[in-house]
Amino acid sequence: MNMTDPVADMISRIRNGVRAKLPKVDVPSSKLKVEIARILKDEGYISNFKVSEDDKQNMLRVFLKYGPGMERVITDVQRVSRPGCRIYCGKDQIPRVYGGLGINILSTSRGLMTGRSAAREGVGGEILCNVW
Repeated sequence: MNMTDPVADMISRIRNGVRAKLPKVDVPSSKLKVEIARILKDEGYISNFKVSEDDKQNMLRVFLKYGPGMERVITDVQRVSRPGCRIYCGKDQIPRVYGGLGINILSTSRGLMTGRSAAREGVGGEILCNVW
């Protein structure tokens, strides 16, 4: 399978995982994806993640999170910036997701962070995805 956009693949797997109410999803690991997982965990959208080392490629295991009645914590995840069409925003144009209920993950010069922290730090960047 040709992977032109590994982040979109990770996002799709997470989205499909929550829709199917799976306890966890595995994605091929990369520094970027581990950072995305770290933000999702810090923001309370997933319960945990871990990187498992194996011979050929490390896998990132994302433990999905549900409410007490198995309701989804993540309603949807959307890829914003794609390799064919990058979407950037300045520090003053960081969009709100779902009226402030969701988060966006930005790739900034200071690493990956949520739109909220990017606005606080006064940096803009590439909008990788929206989560709500």
